[in-house]
Amino acid sequence: MNVFKLAASFMAISLLTACVSAPPAYDYTAFKNAAPASVVVLPPINNTPEVIAPYSVMSQLARPIAESGFYVFPVALVDQTFKNNGLTVAEDIHAVPTTKLHEIFGADTALYVTITDYGTSYVVISSETRVTVSASLMDLKGNTVLWEGMATSSSAETQNANSGGLVGMLVQAAVSQIFETVTDRGFDIAALTSNRLLSAESHNGLLYGPRSPKYGQPTPSESAN
Repeated sequence: MNVFKLAASFMAISLLTACVSAPPAYDYTAFKNAAPASVVVLPPINNTPEVIAPYSVMSQLARPIAESGFYVFPVALVDQTFKNNGLTVAEDIHAVPTTKLHEIFGADTALYVTITDYGTSYVVISSETRVTVSASLMDLKGNTVLWEGMATSSSAETQNANSGGLVGMLVQAAVSQIFETVTDRGFDIAALTSNRLLSAESHNGLLYGPRSPKYGQPTPSESAN
């Protein structure tokens, strides 16, 4: 009887998952009016116990922004500039007035990033590395939010579910946790999360920037509506 109940539960979950649709397209009105060309990425605020999280995520943010057509200020240059001004804590950097950031870097916008989940966890019969990041793009001249979003990615998305029974699943989960922790799988998952969050090709990501050959064209999420 319990087996039938369990099967019914899985079927119900599958039906609910199938019914979930993509969220509506983001309202890019403010983004289009500002027409930014450059982005300075601020050090992420880390709300996880993983010390390596901000470095891992920070190293992956520039690529999807640049590939979307925006000039991204070099991460090393930005980091050194803040240090030269006595700012080494992400929370303090995020508190700097936007007008001051514009004065220092001359950038059109700043990307504010917060990490809410990072690392490998083991839960009964599964192990996964998960990275969740939220971000907002601020107009440094108008002090307005042009865009904001959140994305999460997990190694479980590509794991093979065929594990050879309960014992096999437990062994696989334990091995996966050891492997993903030792190799810091979070670095790869952070790249996937950053691309999912920021790429103009992603649903509700950034728009195409002036350096992109698609500049001015609707993004996939806009075209879907």
